[in-house]
Order: sequence, then structure tokens, then C-alpha cells
Amino acid sequence: MNKAHFAVTVISKDRPGIVADTAEVLYRLGCNVEDSSCTMLGGDFAMILTVSHVKPFAKARLVEEFRSLHEEKGLVAHVRSLSEEELNHPDPTGELCLISVYGADRPGIVYRVTRELADRQVNISDLNTRLIGSEEEPVYVMMLEAYLPDGLTVEEAERLLEGLRDELDVEIGVRAINSVSL
Repeated sequence: MNKAHFAVTVISKDRPGIVADTAEVLYRLGCNVEDSSCTMLGGDFAMILTVSHVKPFAKARLVEEFRSLHEEKGLVAHVRSLSEEELNHPDPTGELCLISVYGADRPGIVYRVTRELADRQVNISDLNTRLIGSEEEPVYVMMLEAYLPDGLTVEEAERLLEGLRDELDVEIGVRAINSVSL
């Protein structure tokens, strides 16, 4: 069966019903949600979805349906056509690990940690940040799910990040996880 695939990004002021409104549009059009991720970001709610529809199907139909939803409920969507090459990516290889970073909130934490990992070919598959604590003493929390390249162990990855602990004044932990525990 020949399918058209689309990446749909949705953002809206947080409120009940955003997922249902989005799913309703896709259902009415006969689209299948193949992959998705949703989260709250401050006072907004964001979704990223990969959807498919049997060809022929025009991206313009998706765009028009979401335009109506924007006018009715303020939901903003961006639709992008996906090529076969974008859909056929190899599964990540290497050991899956969880990297946690905790410390005083300051600019540069995300950049320095992710640059250090990228320079060593660590593939980040998920990243979440959150500010916790109080306004007087904010604590920055970053959690990364990442695949270590072949030849790099969890212990070695933790040692590589040791230099950032003092530089950024944060705690950094690296631990192996298996896909069943996700």
C-alpha cells in the first residue's frame, strides 16, 4: 500500500482537549498516527506527530483542516511532507543510557552537555528540561536518553562529563537503561 507521510507540529496555549482536537482532525481525514510525542512547555502544549494516509492525499487538506482549528481554538499547526528517505532511518545502535543533570539554573547547561556528547558521537533520542525549586533557589533539571557509540561504555561516558561538573556547578549521572524499562 502506497502511503503519503507527514510531520505535523502542533502548539497551543495549554488547555484540555488539544490532543483530542488534533486526533479528531486526523481521524476525520482518515490519517493514521504512526509516531508522536507530546509535552507541556511552560504554559503551552506541544505535539510532534508522524502521520500517514493512503495516496493520493494532498498535504493541503491537512493544512486547511488545521487552519480551521486555529481559527476556532487558537491551535497552531505546521505540516511537512516526509520523503521515503526520512522515514527509513536505521534503528539507533549502541548502549542506551540515561544522563541526568541537576544544578543551579544558568545559561549554557544544555549547550555544554549536548556539545560534549555530540563531539563524541553520542546520539540523543530524548531530552527534557525543567526548572524546579523556588524562585529564590531555582534548580535546573535535564534528563537525556542517549545511545552511546560502539566502544564507549557508560562508565567512560560518565568520566567524559566529569569536567563539566565543576565548570557548570552541576551534578551529572550516567546510567545504563534497557528498552524494556522505558
